Amino acid sequence: MNLSFRQLQTFVEVMRAGSVSEAGRALGRTQPAVSAMIAGLEREVGFPLFERERGRLVAKPEAYYFREEAEFLLERLTRSTRTLRDIGNLEKGKLRIACNPAASSVFMPRVLARFLRDKPDVEASLMMRSSPVVTDWIASQQYDIGFAETPAPRQTINSEIFALPGVCALPKDDPLVTREVITPADLDGKPLAMLFEDHAISLQTRRAFDEAGARLNKRFELRTFLPALQLVSEGLCYTICEGLSAVSHQESFGEASSLVFRPFKPDCHLKMSLLTPANRPLSMLVESFAETLRGEVRTLLEKSAGLNQP
Repeated sequence: MNLSFRQLQTFVEVMRAGSVSEAGRALGRTQPAVSAMIAGLEREVGFPLFERERGRLVAKPEAYYFREEAEFLLERLTRSTRTLRDIGNLEKGKLRIACNPAASSVFMPRVLARFLRDKPDVEASLMMRSSPVVTDWIASQQYDIGFAETPAPRQTINSEIFALPGVCALPKDDPLVTREVITPADLDGKPLAMLFEDHAISLQTRRAFDEAGARLNKRFELRTFLPALQLVSEGLCYTICEGLSAVSHQESFGEASSLVFRPFKPDCHLKMSLLTPANRPLSMLVESFAETLRGEVRTLLEKSAGLNQP
């Protein structure tokens, strides 16, 4: 049986109107066209739905039974069409996003809020984990898109890389705030808050101090830069962090912040990546969000480059 939407629509209208001519007027079709559509429907179902009496169609009991089912099918088709239109307009769907701690506190929620502001029927899952876990989630297709520290190349992941510059965080009343750039010589022997030994920023910081012949005084070892910035704000140390954490802090605290940021030389960078599964196509919704995220990351890079110039 191969029933069409138009056949069902015509049948229901004939049942509602009580005549072929009235149904034709309601549907904007000629009377012969309506009659032909009903005849075709009867051929498909395999039995007559109407008696023909003196040029009129008189509904049989089977037609009344079938009407309820036809109206249900039409409603489902209409609802499905509406849903497909909403999906095509990026007004329905679900986003599954994973990001590392640095992006989860301020940056990613703001990107998501801007993207979803005019999409009330889109659902979102935003989960924070360490960068290796985010990478595994994307590789296993548990999440649609990720933002994390750049992993080693994997065939199961597409990775778009962005290099976030390193900056030095200082207490607002520190004498070094008058410097345009902070160097290892400026921090010689001064207490630092640093991440774990094999973190990219920690490795580059140690190399910079070694090459400058400056003493590196690691007072605090931490897992993320968020507590490091708090320790700096308490006047206990300095830290060299990536621009994402610095910009997120500034946007959170504004003028109330007790920190300032200065470029750190020699240059150090943290490579962050927009991650997507390589073995399946992205939905239109995810592609649109990815484009929004790219734009926000570029804006972040611009903000990082101009952090608190004296």
